[in-house]
Amino acid sequence: MTEGIPPWVLVIDYVLGVVMWTLIGRFGMRLFLPEESRFFFSRFFIKVTNPLIKLFEPITPGFLVQAMVPLYVAWFFYMVRFYLMPWLLGYSVMGMLSFPLESELGKGVAYLVGLVVK
Repeated sequence: MTEGIPPWVLVIDYVLGVVMWTLIGRFGMRLFLPEESRFFFSRFFIKVTNPLIKLFEPITPGFLVQAMVPLYVAWFFYMVRFYLMPWLLGYSVMGMLSFPLESELGKGVAYLVGLVVK
């Protein structure tokens, strides 16, 4: 999947992917934990994602439930990774460059559970 893709593109996608999944993780934790939870991961996700949520505040609709805001911001990172990056790199088919981070993680998990023999 990642053969022929420039390393700088992979780095950008990996960073955008980690940010996107961190925002999704914050949303998921918010389903089960209150915002002021003392749980380490919850505090970490809130601390790391608060600057992004504040950055997107001007374009976040006021009617949106506060717990949904991290998912709304993650949607922008998804759109950039799935549509904008392939388009900017000149791919004629959407999905040509989509989600190298998840592809590599999937290959790693498949290898660890023995589904792929290398």
